[in-house]
Amino acid sequence: MSRLSDLYKAMETLRNEGLSLNEDLERQVSELEEDIIKKEILPVVTETIEPALKQVQRDLVLVVDYHPGMPISVSLSRKTNITQLIDAKKLEADPEVEHKEFGPRKSRSSKIAPKTGLCIYRKDGTILQEHDAATTFTSAIVEAGLVRVRELGLKFCRVNIVATTKDKKYGHTQREAAPGLYVLTHSSTKDKKKMLDKINAALKMGWKIEIVK
Repeated sequence: MSRLSDLYKAMETLRNEGLSLNEDLERQVSELEEDIIKKEILPVVTETIEPALKQVQRDLVLVVDYHPGMPISVSLSRKTNITQLIDAKKLEADPEVEHKEFGPRKSRSSKIAPKTGLCIYRKDGTILQEHDAATTFTSAIVEAGLVRVRELGLKFCRVNIVATTKDKKYGHTQREAAPGLYVLTHSSTKDKKKMLDKINAALKMGWKIEIVK
């Protein structure tokens, strides 16, 4: 069994036992997943497609759209550099945000809310739903267009939803969705839905967004 399969099996076992994962553990799992994909999956993909591409005598960028359980979609971009797929305009660095510091909070026992996720129904009938709300949120913003979403000026905890710098307080919850562009996932599932609703309306994505258990 591969390391990726071992990781998914371990996560499934925890969920089947009714254990909820905190945000820090989810972040660590996501980072490990990405590291395994980069080091073990992408090299295999490269070795597979390289022989077929050797006959091509021009620069190109291939975009692979993969959703578990669905056929892989591979499209050709006329761009010759991956950064051109994001945007050609210069992105200014975000200023450092000053956050108020509060003293330690008194611990109080309370019932932990059940873990929830996000499900996005596209207008073509397909579904966008990852293994957790943060990953679905990030994937949706990438699909809507990182730069286009950034230009909407949406913020949470005074930090841009799509930022060009790592925040000193919430940087551990910012995911690098493209080189130099970070998506802030520090928010509840309910707040993530509200932000996606705004993106959906502003950019006319045609999504129907639901919170799922």
